[in-house]
Amino acid sequence: MDKKLKIATIGGGSSYTPEFIEGIIKRYDELPVDELWLVDIDEGLRKLEIIGALSRRMVSKANLPIKIFTTTDRREALKDADFVTTQLRVGGLNARAKDESIPLSHGFIGQETNGAGGLFKGLRTIPVILGIAEEMAELCPEAWLINFTNPVGMVTEALARYSKHRRFVGLCNVPIGIERGIADMLNIDHDRIRIDFAGLNHLVYGFNVFIDNENKTKEVFEKYMEGSISVNMKNIEPMAWDKEFLRALNLIPCPYHKYYYKTVEMLKNELEQFQKGITRATEVMKTERELFKIYEDPGVDTKPVELEKRGGAYYSDAACNLISSIHNDKGDLQVVDTINNGAIKDFADEYTLEMTCRITRSGLKPYKFIDEFPMTVKGLIHEIKAFEILGAEAAAEGNISKAVLAMILNPLIADDSAGKRLFYDMLEANRQYLPRFKGI
Repeated sequence: MDKKLKIATIGGGSSYTPEFIEGIIKRYDELPVDELWLVDIDEGLRKLEIIGALSRRMVSKANLPIKIFTTTDRREALKDADFVTTQLRVGGLNARAKDESIPLSHGFIGQETNGAGGLFKGLRTIPVILGIAEEMAELCPEAWLINFTNPVGMVTEALARYSKHRRFVGLCNVPIGIERGIADMLNIDHDRIRIDFAGLNHLVYGFNVFIDNENKTKEVFEKYMEGSISVNMKNIEPMAWDKEFLRALNLIPCPYHKYYYKTVEMLKNELEQFQKGITRATEVMKTERELFKIYEDPGVDTKPVELEKRGGAYYSDAACNLISSIHNDKGDLQVVDTINNGAIKDFADEYTLEMTCRITRSGLKPYKFIDEFPMTVKGLIHEIKAFEILGAEAAAEGNISKAVLAMILNPLIADDSAGKRLFYDMLEANRQYLPRFKGI
């Protein structure tokens, strides 16, 4: 068998982890994992031990020789790792609740990866991810850092600009979710469909649709536009797209586009829920409590179906497919967040984008299928790219001016006075997780 692998998962106490374990088990023949280290912080130790015990039961049931370790010593886990995955949440779900509720209290969209919430999640997260990358450069310089932590686009941009460790990639389950959703609606096997994607994380567009390697874009898009195909995420309000809008756009939007193309309706729904004391964070907290009760049961040795409520569908497939393709030098096509490197001329070579890439052991090679973005979407993509860059720079440098500007420039805010008031309210609520802004 091929070289035995060591994988370190930072944020191992996450409720998503059993999905990742299932993916490794399913692919053991091509992904010979010897050691899986689950890492968390002291505050998450109880959840980490519950997840560790469930993971061992799952591996034992599969009769595989994968050793599961749990630790709060990140350096021990990183030493000589082949792959490092990050799925952490600085501040936990309480911080997410603030990311959603504080903007809503100011009359703006409250969402954990878009708008004001996305900015503050980035400000909290990026210093931690950069710290992990710095330790990897010392302890496992050949390892790949695969970041699943939101906001993925902003985090990847920060890694590109500030990390000495150059083997990194951002990953999201949205593109694979769109592909699988369309495959389900067409009643075909998932492995028969592939879509060319380009854009930014949570702002990615589907361009070309292939079924059995034949271009079926026109036929699929007609069904999509007519509403016979609908793709959504569990954490986003299901709303039908306007057919005339889709026909003019002539691209497949991702579910997160609703925050930009249906802002009024999305905000109205969020405010109605907020007035009832409900946000997505409160729902996730309830789901997490239910999941961990299940995970604690010593009789449970498979991924519970209830995990599907959590909103991370296909995380396992996205992460494990990517790791396997790098390890086995498959050269297949997958959608990742990586450095543009001349693929799309709208953006500088060093900027990061979410796009279809060829996955090899030596690196991620953008798969060029467009020269530039259509005029119809170019403006929005540039707006959000500016937001990502400013947020990444603000987080890494502790630069308050860039952070405020990022808030104001985001199209979900777009107001200097109100945006500034919102920013300082959120800063006050997040101070303990923003040491680089200390004293401001």
